[in-house]
Amino acid sequence: MRRIVLYGVGLILAFLLGLSYTATSGANSRGHGPISHNCAVTDRAFIDTAKTNMAAISLWGQEYVTGDAGPGDVADQADRAAKIVGATTPTDPSLIQTRQLLVAMFTEYRKAMEAEQKHGDAGKHMFHAYALANLAHDTLVQAEPPLAKRGCDVAPLL
Repeated sequence: MRRIVLYGVGLILAFLLGLSYTATSGANSRGHGPISHNCAVTDRAFIDTAKTNMAAISLWGQEYVTGDAGPGDVADQADRAAKIVGATTPTDPSLIQTRQLLVAMFTEYRKAMEAEQKHGDAGKHMFHAYALANLAHDTLVQAEPPLAKRGCDVAPLL
């Protein structure tokens, strides 16, 4: 039961650690052609909102592991995070893609916690959440240098 939440907390930590590692390892774009990046106020708002909701879900996962929150509580918070992040309106193509991936990741995490609450198999949903986190990570790592040049710091998401 709590093992699933540990997977969720691990997902978030792996996402953040992986982003940090890749960002500092000199990774650059894969040559899919130039993407026109920009850094509008709505892009900065997305970055702040995503960072806040990632931290909140991590804390709720920790609360679940310690027994201070139930799987339904965590599922509700993941649902809220998906809605809040989904309501943002970034204009940068990489941040738009990241938003879609994070919303899907929060949704899969919610489904995992709902399955956990019903004593079902949450593994499939956690696997999907991990995969989505990895895709979001890769997207942000590629976009970090050009976004930084335009004033958008995605490092808080790394």
